[in-house]
Amino acid sequence: MVLNFGYFVDQLAAFLLSSFFTNTLILPAINGPTEGLMIIYAAHFYTAFVGAEWWAQDFAKSLPFLSWVPFISEISTVKVVLYLMIAFGVIPTVTLNVSNVHKVVQARNGSMLLALAMLYPYCVLLGGVIMWHYLSPSDIMGKYPHLVVLGTGLAFGFLVGRMILAHLCDEPKGLKTNMCLSLLYLPFAIANSLTARLNDGVPLVDELWVLLGYCLFTVGLYLHFATSVIHEITAALGICCFRITRKEA
Repeated sequence: MVLNFGYFVDQLAAFLLSSFFTNTLILPAINGPTEGLMIIYAAHFYTAFVGAEWWAQDFAKSLPFLSWVPFISEISTVKVVLYLMIAFGVIPTVTLNVSNVHKVVQARNGSMLLALAMLYPYCVLLGGVIMWHYLSPSDIMGKYPHLVVLGTGLAFGFLVGRMILAHLCDEPKGLKTNMCLSLLYLPFAIANSLTARLNDGVPLVDELWVLLGYCLFTVGLYLHFATSVIHEITAALGICCFRITRKEA
């Protein structure tokens, strides 16, 4: 699940970077959003017929007619599928998006390193969550996957919202610094997991409460961002949100 979540974030971050610099939404005949959804739906329907155990067993047992393939016959089916998705889905998508950004940056005589720096908050967010998971004494991704995905999804939504807003307003100054606000909670969570190594496997604060705090932090961060944007828009337009005023005769 960690790998799958990481691959999704990597693709989406590269996709957003491409859209940010190229001012276009490139969706060819075969693209990530539509084909990705089709794969997800097909996997769910297929699992309904064969059962979830089919994904956990060895690849040779799941697909006996491919048992002759070396190296992968003894690997679980879900890992084989993930590796194939990396090879034929993630890597080509990320490469194409970065290539599009490189062309635009080169045409503007800009710096590719500065362009890639836009992905810094995304990479730190993903790396921090993965580190928290591996250091966690209670296996947060295994026991509380919904809370981890909820909190990280809201943090990711904040990053996406900040990038889109900066792009629409043409104000990239201070963007990366503002986006890093979503990372403030992770050092505490990681440090709390590390305390378990000094306290016989028991963290200083129960990780369920830390996860709930993580979700509350990201909810508050996202709501603050959304309400501040709405307030600035209504103030600039001289209107009231959720209120329709009568036109003066």
